[in-house]
Formats: sequence, structure tokens, C-alpha cells
Amino acid sequence: MAVAPQERETVRAQARYVRCSARKARLVLEHIRGKPAVEARSILAFQTRAAARDAGKVLASAIANAENNSGHDEDDLIVWAAYADEGPTLKRWRARARGRVNRIRKRTCHITITLAVAEPGEIKRRPVRPAPEPEPEEKPKPRRKPRAKKAAAEEAPPAEAATAAEEPEAAEPEAAAEPAPEAEPEPEPEAAADEETDEKEATEDGA
Repeated sequence: MAVAPQERETVRAQARYVRCSARKARLVLEHIRGKPAVEARSILAFQTRAAARDAGKVLASAIANAENNSGHDEDDLIVWAAYADEGPTLKRWRARARGRVNRIRKRTCHITITLAVAEPGEIKRRPVRPAPEPEPEEKPKPRRKPRAKKAAAEEAPPAEAATAAEEPEAAEPEAAAEPAPEAEPEPEPEAAADEETDEKEATEDGA
């Protein structure tokens, strides 16, 4: 059974002579009717229509009245009623061809928002998510990539080549230990020339 509006404590705020047509304001107020006050405020904040700005001011005034005058909490309030009534229309004229005029109607409206204290279970609370646990700090990765294992293997000589290179080095000291044969001294040029002259004289005497 629906509860009559008179049986609930309500808080009201109104904006009069808003420079907006009542039809445009009603299109905005339909989105917040019956919603929690906190959710209604966020809906109006992200509306693209110009009337949402004026409706947001009226809602903020109604929430302030409930908190300051009645001592209610914003989280416990819902939008009980939201409507827009037509206000006086301003008539203006615009000149047209052949001495005629066109009528310009600048409409106004009165926006009214009524808040009420929500009953238990009327507002569905969102479950509070537990705070995420802090992740362990990771060590900064080195910018340079480590050398590949293949490159390290190519730089290091194989074991067989190393042993082969070591064997001649070990044999060199043995060869150096053996005495080298002494070279015959070359004859001096003067002594060689005397021997040649003696041979020539001996051949002449024999002849």
C-alpha cells in the first residue's frame, strides 16, 4: 500500500520564473523522480540539457534545507516529487515583410523539488568494496638486455683449441735448452785474397 504524502516528513525547494519552458524542464525532472538525492545530483550534473543546471540548483537548495533546518543526512533522502509548472509568458514582437509582425513567446516556469526521508530498505546501498591490497614493489628492470649465451660461447675458445695452443708453448723451452750448432767464422777478405794469389803463383810455377 502506497504511503500518502502527508504522512511523511518532506522538505521542499522551489525556483520561480525560470527562463525555460515547462516542457523542457519536465524532460529533465523525469530522470530524478523517485531516485536517492545523491544519485539525483550526479544525474543532473551530467545532463546535457540547459534546464538541468537550474534543476540542480533547486535540488542543492532542497538538500541544504533538509540538513540545516530538519537535521537530516543527505544519504537518507529521496526525491519524493519533482515537477515544473508554467509561469508567465513574455510577449515580444519581430518585424516582418509588408508591415507585418511575428509574435515571440518567451516562456517561464516554476521548478519544485520535494525531498522525503527514505524508509528502511527503500534506498539500495551499494556494497562497499574492500580496499585492494598493495602490490609488492617490483625491482626496476635493467634497460639493457643481457648478452645472449651464444655470444658468450663464441667469445670463449673451445677446450681442445686451448690445449693445442698450450702444447707448443711448452715445447719451446725444450728446444731452447738444446745448444745450437756453432756457425763457422767467415774468412776475412784480406786473407781470402792472399790465398788466391798463392794459388795463382803455384799454378804458374808448375807450368
